[in-house]
Order: sequence, then C-alpha cells, then structure tokens
Amino acid sequence: MTLIDISTERPANPVDNIELIAAHNDWTFERSGEEEITVSVTGHWCDYHVSFTWMEELESLHLACAFDIKVLEARRTEVVRLLSLVNEQLWIGHFDLWQDEGVVMYRHGLLLAGCLEATDEQIGRMLETALETCERFYQAFQFVVWAGKTARESLDMAMIETVGEA
Repeated sequence: MTLIDISTERPANPVDNIELIAAHNDWTFERSGEEEITVSVTGHWCDYHVSFTWMEELESLHLACAFDIKVLEARRTEVVRLLSLVNEQLWIGHFDLWQDEGVVMYRHGLLLAGCLEATDEQIGRMLETALETCERFYQAFQFVVWAGKTARESLDMAMIETVGEA
C-alpha cells in the first residue's frame, strides 16, 4: 500500500526500444519474451552476449554482459579475489561470478521509477559502458583462469598501458 497515489502507466516497454536499436545496428539478437532480449556484439577480445531484462516490479532495466570464459572450480576463489579488485575500480556496474555456470558477467541496472522512459542515449551508454568495461578487464580474467596467475598479478598485467606501435 502506498501513501501517495501515483500513475503507473508506463509509456513504453524499454525492451522494445532495445530491439529497434539492435535491428538498426544489424546486431544479432533474440527476444525471449516481452521482458527480455539478448544481443550479441563482437568485441576486440571475444563476442559478448548482452542481456537486457525489464523488471517491472522494480521499474528497472537490467543489463548482464557475459563473455566466453568458463571458470573451473579450481580457479573460482582466485576469480572472486579478482572480482573484488576490479569492482573497486568501477564507478558504474559491477562484475559477478555466476556460481552455477562458472560464468563471469558484468551487471548494471537503470532505475526508471516514476514511469520514466529509457532514452536511446541511456541504452546506448549502458551498452557502451558494459562493453568497454568487459574489454578493459577481459585479459585479467584470462590470466587468472587460463594462465593460473594470482588476481593481483593478472590485474597488474592487464592494466599495463602500451605506448606506440610495433
């Protein structure tokens, strides 16, 4: 029960807008229902699978961006350490490890309370931020999972800035 009577008529489903953006950009996408769409985007390191889910009860558009690194049980503790180090550096969104599947993903939510509509710019910025963040830290996750490095070593190696061209 609320104390204030507020109109709950939402002008549009934000997932409809994302479908139009994906089609316009010729991205492969799959609409699994009224509330969810998954878009595949090719990055520098791998293909990213970005799922947008409209959560009506929270009035929030949720983004989850997964990439192709399967974390085996033996490396999960070190990946969790890396998640903590990486998340300390993020202002927007965060990384999680989906325990059941052993998948690392970037997550972020856009709160649209009060019948607000997500703009193309907001959706674009959510997607751009997710992809840039995943690209920035992808190698650190690779170093932990595939090279057996520690979280600190992996982050330090991945964050080295190269200057010039070879």
